Amino acid sequence: MKYILVTGGVISGVGKGIIASSFGTILKSCGLTVTSIKIDPYINIDAGTFSPYEHGEVYVLDDGSEVDLDLGNYERFLDATLHKDNNLTTGKIYQHVIQKEREGKYLGKTVQVVPHITDAIQSWVSRVANNPVTSDGKLPDVCIIELGGTIGDIEGMPFVEAFRQFQFKVQKNNFCLVHVSLVPQPRSTGEHKTKPTQSSVRELRSLGLTPDIIVCRSETPISEEVKEKISNFCHVQPKHVICIHDLSSIYKVPILVESQGIVELFNKILQLDTIKSSLLSDMSRWKTLANRSENLTQEVRICVVGKYTKLEDAYASLTRALQHACLEVGYKLKLSYVEADNLEKDLLKGKDRNNRMVYHNAWRELCNSEGVIVPGGFGQRGVEGKIAACRECRENNIPFLGICLGFQVAVIEFARNVLGSKNADSSEFKDGEILKANSSDFIIDMPEHNNCDMGGTMRLGKRKTFFDKEKKDTSILYALYKKDVIEERHRHRYEVNKNYVKVLEESGLHFVATDETKQRMEILELIDHPYFVATQFHPEYLSRPLKCSPPFLGLILAAKKQLSTYIQNGRLTNEELAALSALSVDKT
Repeated sequence: MKYILVTGGVISGVGKGIIASSFGTILKSCGLTVTSIKIDPYINIDAGTFSPYEHGEVYVLDDGSEVDLDLGNYERFLDATLHKDNNLTTGKIYQHVIQKEREGKYLGKTVQVVPHITDAIQSWVSRVANNPVTSDGKLPDVCIIELGGTIGDIEGMPFVEAFRQFQFKVQKNNFCLVHVSLVPQPRSTGEHKTKPTQSSVRELRSLGLTPDIIVCRSETPISEEVKEKISNFCHVQPKHVICIHDLSSIYKVPILVESQGIVELFNKILQLDTIKSSLLSDMSRWKTLANRSENLTQEVRICVVGKYTKLEDAYASLTRALQHACLEVGYKLKLSYVEADNLEKDLLKGKDRNNRMVYHNAWRELCNSEGVIVPGGFGQRGVEGKIAACRECRENNIPFLGICLGFQVAVIEFARNVLGSKNADSSEFKDGEILKANSSDFIIDMPEHNNCDMGGTMRLGKRKTFFDKEKKDTSILYALYKKDVIEERHRHRYEVNKNYVKVLEESGLHFVATDETKQRMEILELIDHPYFVATQFHPEYLSRPLKCSPPFLGLILAAKKQLSTYIQNGRLTNEELAALSALSVDKT
């Protein structure tokens, strides 16, 4: 087994996840089997209870694990399926060690960070790295490990010490350390500064780890002179310094990395030719993808009405899924975010001119879009704004996709404004408490998931959804999926009250798919609408660059009035794509 450890320096959020994913993509293109592990040095057991403002979105795996969003990058770049143990946290390690201590597994010894915690880390990494990654039981050739945070953080020290020991256990030709560091360029001087990288590498070396490769992140391309300086002061050869500046598309990152000879470097350090005789990377698919993303000119305007729009990483998978769908049909995504609170009429109360401006600007952004997404979220804040967005899309034939909470508020909006049930609501929105549903609750909590714990207690992971045989002939999503049974990932604690399903359907809101019990609603659609679709599941989690998600594809096609043509033909020809682009007119 070959291990590649990716660490970060100077600041967090420097792009380690995309870079580690790019390494995996390149090695996979060489015919190697790759797996990955993300290490997060926080004490939380998993990412399930994180605030989106602090850590971005919570990504959900097939097995229901709530993990760091970087695992989404790994799955999309590698087109792989990861599991809960591929995300290691301090909380998991300490929980594991404490449990063993309680069971008397340490024979009365004093349990310490070294060696017990560090040994547990090494055992975890070895076990996960040597797990089969394919259905036929094939073991990976390379395991890419990303250590979250930055070198020098106190939280990461046990992991750094564990890998200091680990590099000797697995032998040097099986271990490669890649250090990713920011090279800033202050506006006052206009020069790239190498001192932060030098300090970061010095800190790393003082802890017993020496980088084999240094990846320099910068806003603009780094000169050969700066590269030579980093090589000289950080004790690596110049060709072992990889430079990655900001790019217009993340799909260009693997291509840029590969062009700087990373395969030859990995082969030199890890002796990969002992695994595979020919290490020639075939990046043709990624080059095609990058070229397509670069050459798109005609835009499609999509608006996301969310609760956490101040941090775009809160909707990372959703953004990627939209990009994948746009690439499929040849459009450049112009994405805007509207905070759901800003659509609520409460802003018009009083004489605050700024509040009025915020309200009108939010509605202008929504109404100027060609398609609207109302994504998931938790809590009461912004719900009335989401409901207002649903009504605007329903009444004015704006293509609409609701996801999770977006699915639920679409039901509430329909109940209020079509059925006339003005008090229609969800049992979630009761001053933050989970209360017993009353007669006005069209959305109720699922009894089997209500145990008063907040972490890991939702309906999570990949589950089957069954299209209704009697409704599939009129279902847009069935025409896009082309399957009677689909599998998508879920993350929710509330569902449609089955007591109201009949009256909702009689009024025109069609539930075209359910779970295996036929009691839990999964997909709703309006028939007399260009595209009004909502799903209880999260289709964005399984979207891939070369295989986009059907609900997002449908939204983009409907936004460009090409959905019926696509469904009739099964796909768009090159001539139709050209015609589609020619018809695209910026209404603003």
